[in-house]
Order: sequence, then C-alpha cells, then structure tokens
Amino acid sequence: MSELKWWQKAVFYQIYPRSFADTNGDGIGDLEGIRRHLDYLQDLGVEAIWLCPHYPSPLVDWGYDVANYTDVAPEYGTLEDFRRLLQETHRRNIRVIVDFVLNHTSDQHPWFQESRSSRDNPKRDWYIWREGRDGGPPNNWYSTFGGPAWEYDPRTGQYYYHFFFKEQPDLNWRNPEVKRAMFDAARFWLEMGVDGFRLDAVGTLFEDPALPDQTAPMSYEEWLKRWSAAADEAERERLQRVRQEMFRYQEDLPEVHDVMRELRALVDTYGDIVLVGETEDLAYYGNGEDELHLVFNFPLMKAPRLTPAVVRANQRERLAGMPPGAWPCNTMGNHDVSRALSRYGDGQHDLEIARLAAALMLTLRGTPFIYYGEEIGMRDLILTDLSQFRDPLGRWWYQVERELFGTPHEEAVVRGARFGRDKCRTPMQWSRGPNAGFCPAAVRPWLPVHPNHAEGVNVADQLEDPDSLLSFYRRLIHLRQRTPALVAGDYLPLAEDSNEALVFLRRLPEDGQACLVAMNMTAHPTQVDTGLDGWGRCLFSTDRAERREEALRELRLAPFEITIIELHPQRQSHGAAEHP
Repeated sequence: MSELKWWQKAVFYQIYPRSFADTNGDGIGDLEGIRRHLDYLQDLGVEAIWLCPHYPSPLVDWGYDVANYTDVAPEYGTLEDFRRLLQETHRRNIRVIVDFVLNHTSDQHPWFQESRSSRDNPKRDWYIWREGRDGGPPNNWYSTFGGPAWEYDPRTGQYYYHFFFKEQPDLNWRNPEVKRAMFDAARFWLEMGVDGFRLDAVGTLFEDPALPDQTAPMSYEEWLKRWSAAADEAERERLQRVRQEMFRYQEDLPEVHDVMRELRALVDTYGDIVLVGETEDLAYYGNGEDELHLVFNFPLMKAPRLTPAVVRANQRERLAGMPPGAWPCNTMGNHDVSRALSRYGDGQHDLEIARLAAALMLTLRGTPFIYYGEEIGMRDLILTDLSQFRDPLGRWWYQVERELFGTPHEEAVVRGARFGRDKCRTPMQWSRGPNAGFCPAAVRPWLPVHPNHAEGVNVADQLEDPDSLLSFYRRLIHLRQRTPALVAGDYLPLAEDSNEALVFLRRLPEDGQACLVAMNMTAHPTQVDTGLDGWGRCLFSTDRAERREEALRELRLAPFEITIIELHPQRQSHGAAEHP
C-alpha cells in the first residue's frame, strides 16, 4: 500500500461542528468538543476528519453562508482553538480537511456589502448584477432552494443572482479578482496546515452569461412535489431529466473545470493535499490527475434500496466511467440527506441493515466517508413542532405544502421536517444521560436530541458491547487498515446472477493478496457459487468462526451475513479469479 496517497487509504469521518460536542454550555457544539473526543475517533480507526463550515456566518444556511473565509465562528471558538485542534489531530496521525464554499458568500460578507452599495463600487462586479426584464427578474431561472434565482435590491435598482437562498449571493467567477481572493483564502488554511478541502456545490460556480430562459415543462415546486411522491425508478429518472433541463444554464458549465484545474495546481504546491467535490459527476476528475482527487459516489447513497443488483450496477458504471488514475469515494450519508438507517431500515432488521451499509462503504473500492453518528445507528428525528425547525428549507417546504397544495397543518409540518435537513443534524449521542451527553443537562441544545439515546443508541452503551454497531464499525475499520487488498485491491464481481447475495473479490495485482467479500442482503439463508476453487481463511464474519479454513466454491450465507475470506495464494485457481 506504500504507493497509495494518504487520502486513498484513510477512513474519513464527517463532523457537523454544531452538533458534535458542547463544552462551554451554550447548547452548540464547538472546536474544543471535537478536540476532547479525538481519542474516541482514533480508537474507532478514523484517519481523517472533514469539518463542515467553521467560519463566521449569520447562519441562514447554517454555516454555508460565509461572512469571513479566514476566521472561526465565535460560537465554535477562535483561530487559536482551530490551531490547537489541528495540532492535536496531527499528533494522532489524523488529517483534517475543511469545507470551502466557493460559489457564494453571505449577504453579510463585507465583499457583498461593498458590492451592493453602488453601481460603481469596485466590488460591484464581484457578484452577478443584472437589469430586470418587463418589470420582473432578468429571466425565469429558479433557486434550488425555491422561488426565483434573482433578488431585487432597491438601493441600486438591479437584481443579483443567487443559486441558493437570497442571503447567499453568487460570486462572479468570471472576475479574476474574485478568483484571486478565493485562492488567497485557500492559501490561508493551507499555510495553517489543513490537509485539504471539501468543495461545496462545485457545479454551480458559473451560469450562462446570456441568461436564456429555461424551458422545463413544470414549475420547480411542482417538480419537487412529484419527486417526493415518485413511486419507481423510471419516474425518478424522468423527473431527473426535467430538472436537468430546468437548471441546464446554471449548473456544470464547462468553465468550472478551468477553475478546478487551477485550484488543483495551487494545492499541489503545498504537498499531499486532497480536494473532494460535492458532486457525483465523474467529469470532475478531469484526466484523473488534474482536477479533483475525490468525487462522491452519490448514486449509491441515493439508491432507494440496497440490493446486490443495485450495488453491482453502481460499481460497474462508476468504475468504468472513471479516467485512468482516478480513485473512487463512497459514502452512505451526509448533512443534507436522511440517515442511512432511516432510509433503509425496515423496523425488524435494522441492526443488520446498518451493518450492511457500513460494510459496503468499508469494503468496496475507494475512500470511505462516515457521517458522524452512523457508527452508533443514529436515525432521523422528525420534528412535529414547527417552532423547533432550524433549517429554512423545512420551513419553506411547510409553506409550499400549506399554500400550494392545501396540506393540513399537522401533515405539512411532518412533510416539512422530512424535506428539511434538521432531521439528520441532531446532536451526537454520547450517553444515555440528559441531552445524550452532548451538552449540560440544564442547557437546551440548538436542536432537540433524539430520544432513542436512552435506548442504547449512544456511544457509552455501545463502547464495550462486542455485539454493538459501534463495535462492528471498529472491527471492520481496523480489519480494513491491516488488509492491503481491502484498501488497494481491484474490484471483481462474482456470483452476478444472485439476487440475494453481493459477492466480490478485492485483489492486489501480480498474485498479491485477495479477499472474498460476501454479503447476504436478505432476511433468509442463501447459497452462492462463487466460481472460485480452493480454500481461504475467514478474516471477518458476523456468523462464522474467524480464522477458520473455508472452501471457496459454494458459500452458504445466513440471513444478513457479512463474511470476508482471505484466499490462500497457492490455492487461487481459474474460474472467476482469472476473470479480467
């Protein structure tokens, strides 16, 4: 594994700072809270941390509306606290990457305050200002967060463009001064010692300067309604094409790849730095060496069900579509989507399904990203009190349900909670005590704590339980770290006719180590023909004795069984093991 970069080998852990650990009693997580739990992360096997935005912000979009790119939000701490956190993580051989919001700033950022002050301000062209048309916005583009993408500013009588909330005006990346300022912000953190960036919303940096109207056959609100009610994959694919038409002039324009290449060239001057993009588009790998290092496998994360056929199709498409030298990146959750257990759990086999999701991340080819709390089985918390909503997306969707669709209040609140992102951002559950140990008992946390923390969904209860989900994560992560084939090996699907079991080989080149990974993704026993001859040694299993010798050809798998077998080099034979 020596030839791989650190970010190809590492297990990443995403932290939403506001929800991780509160040390000063204000109900808000902070940098010191992260620092105090580094030993927990190290014991888990985490080798890199992704920090969601830690910058000063008016919190319209909870940190993704940045008011200062070179400071720390006061509720999280200070720059000195950040330096201390960085030093402590590096001392434990844990890397740190930070969110970098390239597309837009807060409307409270000094740059925008200057830009909107007059039409002839030197920073006017740092944002996208246009004259209206026929008494309204310059065109019919939508914001992805609802409503028009243009906001009228009476101070200067023009509209400014915002792909997200109106409080998040888009930067004008066609202006070289903007690029210079943003690259200077990147240098600030690189010189402090961060190990890379997760680039927010990379596809939205440019929009068609001619401002042509979009021609989608429905409104965005109607599209969202149909999308949330889509009953099958065919309908979702049709609606996805409608959305692509709706936003075709606002997303993934060719010019963004020029910026990615320039940013890659910049970070390469700082050594072994990683760029991770919030995108699933494989085009952002460039030629495999000149744009992003990692692109998320969101199609797997967004799959409505986890089945062998779904995973095989995903891997076939993703791995074949990557340019030479590119490296995959897998995740099952983040701060914008329902937690994996809430998406895939069936109420009867939830622990088993959570294990399957973890095993996919940690055994498929590519760098795994774990979202905080997934390792203990945290679930979505669906708020039923509108006053507890913090995410404006949830409140907006409540209004859409009430005003456009006539949904009764109680149902509209639940639908708003499901649409919004509060559900997956609740405080980390450290114990079964008050507020799950996130903050002092007498303090009200910024979002309510999920009540299931008192039912075993917490770190303290699971830490010493060998059968807990946390112990499963820890065992599998540590196995991955000491098993070169699970990190660097090629992916080779086996038993592709099975509807019950996902079976594949991870194999190093030139007769190197090979591991058979088998997962029964159903609630009943199954048997598969792997096509492999010979024997192997069980390295890891939920159902069979480890270190036991196993015949490879016929595998009988218990319900939801996950097993990893190391093939004996001298006994590897033809069959599927020789399949290209």
